[in-house]
Amino acid sequence: MSSVNSAREKLHQTALKAPASSGVYLWRNPQGTVIYVGKAKNLKNRLSSYFSGSKDIKTRLLISRAQSIEYITTANEYEAFLLENNLIKKYSPRYNIDLKDGKSYPVLRVTNDKFPRLFKTRQMVQDGSLYFGPFPDVTALDTFIDTLYKLYPLRHCKQFKERDYPCLYYHIGRCKAPCCGKIDKDSYNAYIGEISALLEGKGKETEEKLERQMKEAAKELNFEKAARLRDGIRALLIMQNQNIVEDFSSEDRDYIAFWREGELASFTVLKIREGKVQGRDNYRVTSLNEDEELMPEFINAYYGEDSELPPAIYIPTQSGLDFMERWLKERFDDKTKIVLVTEEMQDARRHKAALDMASQNAHEDIIRRLRERGDIPALQELKEELRLKKLPVRIEGFDIAHIGGKFPVASLISFYNGNPDKKNYRYFRLKTTNGIIDDFASMREAASRRYTRLLNEGSELPDLILIDGGIGQVNAVEGVLRALNLDIPVAGLAKRDEEIYRPGDSTPISLPKRSDALRLLQRVRDETHRFATSRNQRLRTKENVVSAFASLPGIGPKRERILSQKFITIENLAAAQEADVAQALGVKADKASEILMQARRLNQERKAKKEKQTLSLKEAGTTKEIAAHNEWISNLAELAES
Repeated sequence: MSSVNSAREKLHQTALKAPASSGVYLWRNPQGTVIYVGKAKNLKNRLSSYFSGSKDIKTRLLISRAQSIEYITTANEYEAFLLENNLIKKYSPRYNIDLKDGKSYPVLRVTNDKFPRLFKTRQMVQDGSLYFGPFPDVTALDTFIDTLYKLYPLRHCKQFKERDYPCLYYHIGRCKAPCCGKIDKDSYNAYIGEISALLEGKGKETEEKLERQMKEAAKELNFEKAARLRDGIRALLIMQNQNIVEDFSSEDRDYIAFWREGELASFTVLKIREGKVQGRDNYRVTSLNEDEELMPEFINAYYGEDSELPPAIYIPTQSGLDFMERWLKERFDDKTKIVLVTEEMQDARRHKAALDMASQNAHEDIIRRLRERGDIPALQELKEELRLKKLPVRIEGFDIAHIGGKFPVASLISFYNGNPDKKNYRYFRLKTTNGIIDDFASMREAASRRYTRLLNEGSELPDLILIDGGIGQVNAVEGVLRALNLDIPVAGLAKRDEEIYRPGDSTPISLPKRSDALRLLQRVRDETHRFATSRNQRLRTKENVVSAFASLPGIGPKRERILSQKFITIENLAAAQEADVAQALGVKADKASEILMQARRLNQERKAKKEKQTLSLKEAGTTKEIAAHNEWISNLAELAES
């Protein structure tokens, strides 16, 4: 029973650590056989749902039979749809049998006729017709085809026959009647060429043409037509977002990309066979080579004697391109091309999307590797470089975010064993610097509140504090720690040159670009910045949706709307006459007087805040900074004694 629980817990942990991106996941049994394939808009949420709440017997059976979960991330949900379809057909998983009908996604066919027509189909006939797709969003495809027929006067009849009189579509301007000789072959096929260019990602002019017609229709108050064209443009954008999980290129090919963190590198190889992604292989390596040397090193190791070489290998980097191709030719006597993906090449968007997908999967593998081992090499290097007494297992990082001194927020994030420990993230809504731009004072307030509380609670203290900033911010936090009689190492990472500052030393420490220690500090710094900025944005959004008029006495939503329309700003209301307010709101004079008095008080408070902020900007200087610093030290000493 314990082994069953252990396997379930392992599966659950895999689900919890999955990325919050779209993708496809595969359940495997102890023999390694794929027993279920599923897709998800959010892999973490979907996989975690298997282990929450009560589940039906089929789900419980799936979990009981599974040994491991794998996942492949994709750029969007449409690609996940297609990749799931491919993998189900490839593996025929036991628990997908009753869920899938085996249908393929529809494609758009342009017939190989003298006067072609276009339509949606699931069948491909090898008669010279052009095919575009496949398209998972059938509704968008239908809307797109309908828009094309409204924009281009193409024939609608299923079978082309010469006639003496045109049909109704000609008379309503929806067809040029090639059946009656009203348009020649070249002119008609110019429309087909434009549509083909559009579907191949070359149709910017057609997109602009649609937008012009939409605006003209709206200007003429023909809103029905404008809405129809608007929907067509939206469908067009979806059609132009070509997926890379499946296409109609007959060329077999591999896409190779990698992600690196320090000496760790993970490579992902996407194998495209017969126009479909048939596999994704992840390879973990350790290398001290520079980035430009990694790709040749990997290709040399990956393609061995028994390898199945495709006609083309697509890579994202120029380095070593020539001699890699030469090496393949000399070793295997093969004509395989190694192709650098650039913006100028044909089908650049499709190839770049495939490489992005490979890169994303390699990045996810690096995240898993760091989580599995802990970032111990980086911690050891950090201890040596900063001359710390012990390994910085617990690192806490601080950053300040504000807009012109408004909504100042300090973020506190925690890393344990070199990885984010999000349950110990905190933020501080700063009180002493609201409306004032003073990052030093903000750092002092955040640090004093954090470590005074930890002292009072007897909680565990960090092994290192990292500040997003230079020597000034570092010294400010060091002063707080001294006042609290705490011996915690402090360091600051300055963004400009990625230099490290220690308290009382204006000469920074510079680490090599490939340093594991520097990489870890950058991860902590970037996370503090992200966390602080996101909180500040939420506060600004909350403030912006609450009108200043709503804070006045006796003002509800209706009166707030009246005041906003009448006076626009609180300054205008404060300058208004009592009679104007009474008339606008339909209230008595005493009530209008009370509202006006409160509006003037609020306006004065706002002016005072602005003046205080302006004054703080003008008073920047060493004397002020020292005085403020000493005052904080004195206050903190009293706080610690109490």
